[in-house]
Amino acid sequence: MHLDVESLRTLLTVLDAGGMTKAATRLNLSQSAVSRKIQRLEQRVGRPLLIRDGHSLRPTRDGRSLMDDARTIVEIHDRAVARLSSTDLSGTVRLGTNGEVDARQVATMLGTFKLRHPMASVEFITDHSGQLIQWVEDGKIDLAIFQAASEDIRPEDTVLWTEELCWATSYDQPFEEGLVPLVDFGAHCFYREFSQPSLAEKQIESRVAFSGSSSRDVHAAVAAGIGVTILARRYLDGHVVEWSRGARLAPLPDVHQILRTVPGEHPAAVAALVETICSDLKDPLPLGEAYPAASSSPP
Repeated sequence: MHLDVESLRTLLTVLDAGGMTKAATRLNLSQSAVSRKIQRLEQRVGRPLLIRDGHSLRPTRDGRSLMDDARTIVEIHDRAVARLSSTDLSGTVRLGTNGEVDARQVATMLGTFKLRHPMASVEFITDHSGQLIQWVEDGKIDLAIFQAASEDIRPEDTVLWTEELCWATSYDQPFEEGLVPLVDFGAHCFYREFSQPSLAEKQIESRVAFSGSSSRDVHAAVAAGIGVTILARRYLDGHVVEWSRGARLAPLPDVHQILRTVPGEHPAAVAALVETICSDLKDPLPLGEAYPAASSSPP
């Protein structure tokens, strides 16, 4: 029996992404190519490794037993390849991101960059989108990952992913009438420019009841019944649900997570980090991976 690395990588990506379509996007393959890789792996093993469960996929007993070894094999392979193909690129790159990029994704991406370019270093900072935009404009950081509306995207920007927004509240606290307590991201909240005017237009009274520094904080506050918020639709689960009164408000725009660099020619280290980001940060973590405790449904 011969288990090739790319087939194992495909299996892990399908399971991590929750389906063939998302796995195909992450691997930059067609869905049919992903399906063929899984089929060939199952033929070599001689037994099924995946079970289709509704719209998602889960591992069989044999699939579960293979996962840990598969992950180790892929990691060792990638580490060896990175070392053999490492460069003598040097220099320091200053990177800023907002809270919508999961810390584990950033850590994995920076680890990959370090393996490829062991002599280069990255100074990493997290802040709100408005501050990151100003810093990259002033040249205080080399590149930034932040949220932007469609009209604010520049031709030289790279769109990493797009978020569909919705009004959200707790399953146990629907706030169907009366004053609306708002949960947001503080004074620099990206969503305030359309959340409060939208409520005022329909003469719905509101007040800020809680401000968090990250989507994790806001999600937890809404799940606890503190108030209503605007979140990316991917954050909805059994505890945080769509707010029914939001259907009567003005439609929310899509927002984009973008990569912007300081204008002009990039140093080699900056160009290399841009390449790594565009390769490794194509989409956000699914809710269950981002907030593991939020995966259960309410009673």
